[in-house]
Amino acid sequence: MMFLQLQSQAFLLLQERAVSFDLMTMWNNMEWPARTVVIVLFIMSAWSIGVMIDRWIAYNGARSQSRAFAPAVAGALREGKLDEAIKIADRYGKSHLAKVVVAGLQEFRAHQMSSEISGEEIEASRRALERAQAIVHAELKRGVSTLATIASSSPFVGLLGTVVGIINAFKGIASAKSAGLSAVAGGISEALVTTAVGLLVAIPAVWMYNYFSNRVEAFDVEMGNSSSELIDYFLKRTQRASAGK
Repeated sequence: MMFLQLQSQAFLLLQERAVSFDLMTMWNNMEWPARTVVIVLFIMSAWSIGVMIDRWIAYNGARSQSRAFAPAVAGALREGKLDEAIKIADRYGKSHLAKVVVAGLQEFRAHQMSSEISGEEIEASRRALERAQAIVHAELKRGVSTLATIASSSPFVGLLGTVVGIINAFKGIASAKSAGLSAVAGGISEALVTTAVGLLVAIPAVWMYNYFSNRVEAFDVEMGNSSSELIDYFLKRTQRASAGK
């Protein structure tokens, strides 16, 4: 019943006067706490957009270079050319696969030149691959957690501005000694702008955080598969070398 009464009063208010949504007017009527909240939200939005652009470029570069790197290095390894495979990996600096594979190749080659036993060669290469995977994973995740922070905090920052704006609106009622809906409609509408801005900042940040997290997970799977295939290659190569002795 109370909701219907408020709805009818709002309808009557809209009939009495047209509601203006002039953003400049709202900005000029905002108190400094609400303005501060809006400025903070715009800074958060710019930060999140910067992270989105940076990660988008990095992931697309990693994807395109990895597609070119995989067949090239596979051909070199089939021919047993470790040095050539390492040179190929060095040419694809943006590829997540190249960063992992080159670490394993360099470690395996270094142990082949020493007097280490075969089992130690493989284990050292495995550890090098794991370290490279952890480093590349951290590089891929750089900035993505910022999107999660912005997505979770920006609605609350906007809500803070709304609460402050509503408090100021009710202070206006007290000073004007008027309790009608028309006395608070303008102040509340201006206060709700901060919540709307907070949601506009949070929604794209949530979408892109989920999207980038899924891409990082896909990259992790690809790196894990490449590491396993490389270890299998090292085992076969070591077994052939042992059989030839």
